[in-house]
Amino acid sequence: MLAPIALFCLILTVLPSHTVTVAVMSVDLGSEWMKMAIVKPGVPMEIVLNKESRRKTPAIVCLKENERLFGDSALGVSVKNPKTVYRHLQILLGKKHDNLQVALYQKRFLEHQLQKDPMRGTVYFKNSEEMQYTPEELLGMVLNYSRGLAQDFAEQPIKDAVITVPAFFNQAERRAVLQAAQMAGLKVLQLINDNTAVALNYGVFRRKDIDNTAKNVMFYDMGSGSTTATIVTYQTVKTKESGTQPQLQIRGVGFDRGLGGFEMDLRLRDHLAKLFNEQKKSKKDVRENHRAMAKLLKEAQRLKTVLSANVDFMAQVEGLMDDIDFKAKVTRAEFEKLCADLFERVPGPVQDALTAAEMKLDEIEQVILVGGSTRVPKVQEVLLKAVRKEELGKNINADEAAAMGAVYQAAALSKAFKVKPFLVRDATVFPIQVEFTRETEEDGIKTLKQNKRVLFQRMAPYPQRKVITFNRYNDDFAFDINYGDLSFLSQEDISVFGSLNLTTVKLSGVGSSFQKHADAESKGIKAHFNMDESGLLLLDRVESVFETIVEEKEEESTLTKLGNTISTLFGGGSSEPAPNVTEPIQDEEEAPPESGQDDKDESQKDKDTKEMQDDSEKSAAEDEGQEKTEEAGSKADTKEEKDGEKSENIEPEKDAEKKVKPQKKSKISEDITVELVIRDILDPTSDEITSSKKKLQDLTDRDLAKHEREKTLNSLEAFIFETQDKLYQEDYQLVVSEEEKEQISAKLSEASEWMDEDGYTATTKQLKEKLSQLKSLCKDVFFRVEERRKWPDRLAALDSMLNTSSFFLKSAKLIPEDDQIFTEVELNMLEKVINETTTWKNETVSEQEKRTPKERPVLLSKDIESKLALLDREVNYLLNKAKFAKPKAKAKAKNSTSSDKSSKANNTAEEKVVSPTEESTGTKSENPEEVQQVVVPPTEESTDSVVHTDTDSQSPPTEETTTGPMEKTQPENHIEDEL
Repeated sequence: MLAPIALFCLILTVLPSHTVTVAVMSVDLGSEWMKMAIVKPGVPMEIVLNKESRRKTPAIVCLKENERLFGDSALGVSVKNPKTVYRHLQILLGKKHDNLQVALYQKRFLEHQLQKDPMRGTVYFKNSEEMQYTPEELLGMVLNYSRGLAQDFAEQPIKDAVITVPAFFNQAERRAVLQAAQMAGLKVLQLINDNTAVALNYGVFRRKDIDNTAKNVMFYDMGSGSTTATIVTYQTVKTKESGTQPQLQIRGVGFDRGLGGFEMDLRLRDHLAKLFNEQKKSKKDVRENHRAMAKLLKEAQRLKTVLSANVDFMAQVEGLMDDIDFKAKVTRAEFEKLCADLFERVPGPVQDALTAAEMKLDEIEQVILVGGSTRVPKVQEVLLKAVRKEELGKNINADEAAAMGAVYQAAALSKAFKVKPFLVRDATVFPIQVEFTRETEEDGIKTLKQNKRVLFQRMAPYPQRKVITFNRYNDDFAFDINYGDLSFLSQEDISVFGSLNLTTVKLSGVGSSFQKHADAESKGIKAHFNMDESGLLLLDRVESVFETIVEEKEEESTLTKLGNTISTLFGGGSSEPAPNVTEPIQDEEEAPPESGQDDKDESQKDKDTKEMQDDSEKSAAEDEGQEKTEEAGSKADTKEEKDGEKSENIEPEKDAEKKVKPQKKSKISEDITVELVIRDILDPTSDEITSSKKKLQDLTDRDLAKHEREKTLNSLEAFIFETQDKLYQEDYQLVVSEEEKEQISAKLSEASEWMDEDGYTATTKQLKEKLSQLKSLCKDVFFRVEERRKWPDRLAALDSMLNTSSFFLKSAKLIPEDDQIFTEVELNMLEKVINETTTWKNETVSEQEKRTPKERPVLLSKDIESKLALLDREVNYLLNKAKFAKPKAKAKAKNSTSSDKSSKANNTAEEKVVSPTEESTGTKSENPEEVQQVVVPPTEESTDSVVHTDTDSQSPPTEETTTGPMEKTQPENHIEDEL
């Protein structure tokens, strides 16, 4: 018995964690702003409001010595003390100290000093020896704050999130975002490209408009820090799991990392600084004053917004520097002249997206604007000319579309919600390839030849799994994973891209596996790659695969075959794989193959990759998740193309042999030890991650402790002032004695003086103790006042209940004995409760009147409430019994010829009403010639019910039923009085 009980207890402890924390969230992480959305039971896709009830929050953190501020509070400090404020952190993620983006950040924010991390080569902020933070740690703080806002809005804990990232983020940048989320304690369901999230939001709300005809839409997203143009194809497709479903496919992406609204703000800021210097109101250069420049930046951001709707505006800043006010007029023409070169770059991403998608403008049905900076009139004017459309689409929320699309994906990925399927096929912006060296021999001279094989081409869909097979290696070797051809990027983009090398993979144990299986035929070294939903490339495993021929056994008898079949059904079958299976059995758990045949990669076009063989492992989610196998190895005297042609013919030749002489083959796989050497940005070690999490948690605990202390301090101050005021109010003067008043006043004055001297430096514990002492001192006075305030309402309710109960009791006693539905015991019990309550009330009220208001009352509101509850319970019991009671059946009167009774019988519907609580057997009458009727008092449940005549007597006992035509032949019935 103990085992089931223990299991039941375990289930009870596990259930709450699945039922309480079911909400999920999304974070649209922009360079300047962030938007959060949640999905929880009963709340489908809603934008989170922050503490200021705004729908977007500045992605900014302020770190002072003893406090931490976020959002609008931190933004306000950025003007007063910009050195303590950190923002636009995205530009630093996954970047080394010598990257041009780091230099650009240093130029924009002169108040910060970026230091080089000697281990990783990245940067960190250093204000002091105690205050040193990496960009990932600061971003983790922002993400943790966004989580707190979402939890407050959802009113429940949240741990699962989908975070948006720019589509042009490379592998190092994506890993940095995941590291920041890990430090914040967030479980990232997926990193989704912001353009993909926007496209998903657009498609979800236009599901009915999507059919089997492909529709191409371009989303032009200009935010604060960058600009992205994305071409998306919407179309319905057939799936094995869900039938026909809508799908979006990313076809082309073009971007400009430096084109955004923030660069326009900076140019306006510099223009305002120039105007202030020209006014020569101060001998100092305003550009050397960080605080003054922060004020000008804030004014420039406001100015840009106003100039979007007006042709000119008067910029003004009070006390810009040295108590000197600044005022200057700026026109939209001046603004457009300042940003002329930026506006010239607006069409660039459009053309890049078309090139990547191999499309023309005529194939794009609509261009939709996304992002706050697209509201600048000049941007729309230039873009409209570039796309050659009549108008630009503005039919989605430019600020919130990404957050809403991401939270829909979060709900789809969460097991707690069921959403309508919408297939998403994202695309890799940067191609990835595998590079390896191979020894070749020509004319007796051995040389090493560098080989490259494209693993994921540009715009290849993901998530997707691929396998590369190295067929010409029989000893330990290494290969590199690098970015492919990036010639589509400008020289500036390549310079800020970072390292083009990703990882070096060192394999050990290859030679020993060949020695161990010398008698078997080698099928190559297989490296299994996975591009997951977040766009991150992972090397799942590497294995050495061999194939052996197993001699066929003699024909088994029918009885033996039957026994083997039964044993197989119960897990006792042979562990040998089926013939022609090219993947190990355990692979099926990761990606079950859809068929036994090999699938060829649709994206393979070049003839120089004929050496690659298709493998049978496929992505469970995408049809294009095909595996690519590559041969590389030890044959040295033939050309690469000829080797490829021979390798392509291997499989057909084997098939032909199998047809002539079928043989049973068994596959053997052995895992190869893999050592990964990161070549771009080293990931933080587990100890560093743990240290960062502790650092962030300590800051969070400090913030909570500070908030708790401030709350207690405010409560103590409020209690002192409110109580001092209450002592002079009429209600309190009535119940408090002079001795009590003097004692309380003295303690309050003492606490007030303590607050002025030591209270603001006291600990939270001391403040709570002081508050507890004062409350305990005033407890009796407050109790007397509260009781006297409650008496009128409570006593009035009790009198009303006594009157109602007495009237009900009298009515019940007047019911004739033949029709009585209440027992004598029940009526006596009600009468006893009424009498006892009346006696208690009269005696207690009388006793209370003898006492002075300054004494502790004997008439307590809780006692009145308990008496009310007892009376209510007794009366409700009798009312419910009357509602569902079944009166006794009466014998038919022999001389029933009264005209009154006849009239009553003829004018009353002859019906049989069955109480919902009665059994069907209880509706039968003792006299078959009589029809029984129960009159049910009208209630909220029964007032709307309609009784129908039905000739079918098979109605269930829980429904109201009526007798059929047979009732019409019955004599008159007695109709009971209705209670």
